Amino acid sequence: MTANPKLRWGILGCARITRRGLIPGIRASAQNHLQAIASRNLETARAWATEFSIPSAFGSYEEVLSDPDVDAIYIPLPNELHRQWVFAAADAGKHVLCEKPLALNLAEAREMVAHCKSRGVVLMEAFMWGHQPRTAALRRLVAEGAIGELRLVRSSFSFPIDPGDWRLDPSRGGGALWDVGCYGVSTARLFAGVEADTYAAVARFGPTGVDLSLTASLRFPNGVLGQVDCSFEQPLRCTYELVGTTGVIEVPDAYLPPARPSAQLRTADAVKELVFDGDNQYGGMVDAMSRAVADGGRLSKPAEDGLNQMAALDAILSAARTA
Repeated sequence: MTANPKLRWGILGCARITRRGLIPGIRASAQNHLQAIASRNLETARAWATEFSIPSAFGSYEEVLSDPDVDAIYIPLPNELHRQWVFAAADAGKHVLCEKPLALNLAEAREMVAHCKSRGVVLMEAFMWGHQPRTAALRRLVAEGAIGELRLVRSSFSFPIDPGDWRLDPSRGGGALWDVGCYGVSTARLFAGVEADTYAAVARFGPTGVDLSLTASLRFPNGVLGQVDCSFEQPLRCTYELVGTTGVIEVPDAYLPPARPSAQLRTADAVKELVFDGDNQYGGMVDAMSRAVADGGRLSKPAEDGLNQMAALDAILSAARTA
């Protein structure tokens, strides 16, 4: 990292998630600075730069990678472009925050992790939900035995997709599991604290070949079970549930939290409404990235976590296709 105390970011592309998520997150952070944005359309990049007071706007992604005033790159591009631009960013000496899923498959993810390691840059998969204050608080409650011994993590994430959306294209890494089911898999893995050893899944595949609705079951060696359902053809649902031997924690708006996130803790004796600090989860994510860069690359969830996540997704989709 340069002598500048803030990590200076460049963004490849003017994606919806950039406007909704990362730009507000960087702007809310005292440890980060948004230095540059690129679009294949220079006028679009300039318009965003004006709107968000970004110092530099470029008409190509290569120009951002060549900018000496940029330390880290955010890649919100479609899934099939992740490997290409992670490699390019690493070759330019830039640290990389790559949108989920990290890659199209486990083999690609392995290549990306190895390449970033060889170039000495930090690679992080952009799962923002884990950086919510609510997530940290719930992990503490579970560890302290608030619901007894954890036995089940159940997650639902769905929304009705537009018929022309690129996420219905299998060649681009489309499908409900890759897009929203990955959150439930990440949730089960995080709270279980170990990697699953058994996967089962069923799905309804659409005419293009991608999974439109999918349900997966995971078994972890410490006795925790996971249930994940996701869909492109159901109403918006965004929840997870932590079930223990003596209680349940229900988490609404799980991955898209409101200003004051909440949860409900139910035991045999009481029902308790919990309210948490609403710090920007994207701000927490870029803060984690800047701390890792300053600390020599020591991420709380290193790039290998992205490999384990990709291995789980591959196993689940394979199980669904052969069910």
